[in-house]
Amino acid sequence: MENKEKAEKRAQELREEIRYHDHRYYVLDDPVISDHEYDMLVKELEKIEEEYPDLITPDSPTQRITAFEIDEFSTVEHMSKMLSLDNTYNHEELKDFDGRVRRGLGVDKVEYVVEPKIDGLGVALYYEDRVFVRGATRGDGERGEDITPNLKTIHSIPLRLNEDSVLDTVEVRGEVFMPRSEFDKMNEEREKEGKEPFANPRNAAAGTVRNKDPMIVAERPMDIFLYTLSYVEDEGFKTHWEALEELDKAGFKVNENTAKLNDIEEVIGYIDDWEDKKDELNYEIDGMVVKVNDLGYQDKLGATSKNPRWAIAYKYPAMRKTTRLNEIEIHVGRTGKLTPIAILEPVQLSGTTVSRASLHNEDEIERKDVREGDTVLVEKAGEIIPQVIKVIKEKRDGSQEKFDFPKACPVCGSDAKQIGGEVARRCINVRCPAQIKQRLELWGSRGAMDIEGMGPKLLDKLVEKGVVKSVADLYRLGKIQLTSVERMGDKSTRNLLKEIEESKDMGLDRVLYGLGIKYVGSHVAQVLTDNYDSIDEIMEAGQEELEGIDEIGPKIAESIVSFFEDEQNRKVVEDLRNSGVKMEVEREEVEQFLDGKKFVLTGSLENYTRDEAAAEIQRYGGRVTSAVSGATDYILVGGNPGSKLDKAKELGTTILDEDDFIKMIEERSLEG
Repeated sequence: MENKEKAEKRAQELREEIRYHDHRYYVLDDPVISDHEYDMLVKELEKIEEEYPDLITPDSPTQRITAFEIDEFSTVEHMSKMLSLDNTYNHEELKDFDGRVRRGLGVDKVEYVVEPKIDGLGVALYYEDRVFVRGATRGDGERGEDITPNLKTIHSIPLRLNEDSVLDTVEVRGEVFMPRSEFDKMNEEREKEGKEPFANPRNAAAGTVRNKDPMIVAERPMDIFLYTLSYVEDEGFKTHWEALEELDKAGFKVNENTAKLNDIEEVIGYIDDWEDKKDELNYEIDGMVVKVNDLGYQDKLGATSKNPRWAIAYKYPAMRKTTRLNEIEIHVGRTGKLTPIAILEPVQLSGTTVSRASLHNEDEIERKDVREGDTVLVEKAGEIIPQVIKVIKEKRDGSQEKFDFPKACPVCGSDAKQIGGEVARRCINVRCPAQIKQRLELWGSRGAMDIEGMGPKLLDKLVEKGVVKSVADLYRLGKIQLTSVERMGDKSTRNLLKEIEESKDMGLDRVLYGLGIKYVGSHVAQVLTDNYDSIDEIMEAGQEELEGIDEIGPKIAESIVSFFEDEQNRKVVEDLRNSGVKMEVEREEVEQFLDGKKFVLTGSLENYTRDEAAAEIQRYGGRVTSAVSGATDYILVGGNPGSKLDKAKELGTTILDEDDFIKMIEERSLEG
């Protein structure tokens, strides 16, 4: 017993010492012992844990690498939504952003924090009682893939937060990347071994963290910068800068080139300084992120369904290169839109091999006079598909012929028309195989019905053979049909049919998103299901009625009405209903005594998590918003409330503590 107590004490000492040296080496880049001395510490700890397995802790440095492969990545929900950033490309747009911020706040000057925009993979890390519990990809912003075993292999991610930090149960956001120097070394080794080199550091990082073998991930040189504190149980920070300082204190790696600046002019100067210096860094950046420093201001400014209003990404001018345009290929989307794509002689742009570029539409080809065989200037500026900027007409040799944009769909041969003065030309055949495949891909995607086994190759064959002509046909598939079009094993077939069957219960919001209604993403779909009990109610709603819903504007309302006026779309809905797909919202029948009331939550609650409190409010008809405003009816205050409480007091908002809230719910009363 005495020996075990000594071993336990020594194991704890070793863990703390190894964590200290990990921080010195991987975060501060300032080691104070040799690699051999470090290895000896790890070996000593491994020996103790081997002798006393019950002494192994989840945050032990020996637990960074798991020896088993991951069957599949499960989906987990983020503690708060991971929004994307609006982009800007010039000084005037930055000044416009500053103007919107100052007008929204009613102030003359705003302090900003500017940090390098790392070109990597965004992740969310969740810690409970200081211990690293879970790490996930961004995913759709609300849910991502659980890649915890892979993230544990990154030594700059602490497995336990430092005791002298106030951070305890938190979610933090960061960007995983591969240093340039390590990327070059790794590609050299891959080429020596006869393996295909990675195209660029970002692709290498993204592919690595989603590898299903943590042993392989551990062999690759990954790193991370943490840039925001996205969830904390006890609010206490007034500024983003304070939160960054606390992240550093907790043991996270925060980018040293982050700066706190007094106004937009200083921001512009800082961004310009780094444009010339960015290539000296040992990691890829494609711009700078500008954030309002005051967290109270951030709350007040709020966010759209996609982007925060208090932050923006400034993108540095893109690299441009000339190359040969070999062919113009026409892509047919799920709405029948014909999009021209330039097939290029491969060229390196910003560390990426580019072989395709967008030509946008028929008018763009005509305006630029783009022809097959032309030499073109290509740019990559924050686009997934790079763009053709202009044609170098001086390089023409007479063989280039004017491109004749097709008047018929290249896939099904049906007429391709410009409808209602629209620039885009669309295939009018709703049974077009290309459209069907695109609609099926959306329907089976993670944000919609989440049918993972329905891959592109299988869809190609199902559509090609005419087995599936709409999303409703998926629910009539059987084992014989699947095995007749694709060589699938019994287990794969059973799993796919099971996933299709289970998707029937995904919910109305997923159905609405999966139908591919223009402008109806996952957030708008949720707004609709918050306001309607069935798809029938939505189909019968008029434009004026829809526009009366908060967050549903004229364009969205018009698109919804137009979609459901189409008889083909109504038939698909009816077929889905007949197949057993649930398109009603099951609500517990309770008195909606909070109907129309807006709540804001702040501080840590004892009897509820934030999500539980929000669900309780919504259950009785109320709404939860992120920022206190004149329209806020109640603020629910827990322990260590933040600046939202100060704002509520200024506005005279009704303040509820947790006991008040529980009493309100129990008595179903707005009095008190």
